[in-house]
Amino acid sequence: MQTDKLTHPLVKSALTALDKGDAKGWFGLFTADAELYDDGNKVSFVPFFTKAIGHERFTAIDKVEQDGLHVYGRFHSDQWGDFKTYFKFHVNGQNKIHRLEIGQADY
Repeated sequence: MQTDKLTHPLVKSALTALDKGDAKGWFGLFTADAELYDDGNKVSFVPFFTKAIGHERFTAIDKVEQDGLHVYGRFHSDQWGDFKTYFKFHVNGQNKIHRLEIGQADY
């Protein structure tokens, strides 16, 4: 995955960690009580990404919006295959991600 389209440093760090399967790096960017919404449904953040890290990643970034916090691209999951997705990051005042919305994208 090329990261040159990622303009927000925290988002770039998060997606680089996800791409590399770096769980410590990934979880370190989020608040302890981070919320995760998958296609609009609230799911438990830590168990979801404990299972996903090392098995899911962006293969290409197609577009970035909202000051670099919303990322759209092609995604690979060992379990679900390849599809277009979005990741929408929400950052708090302490520069930690406190909410992440993910889902299949249609663009």
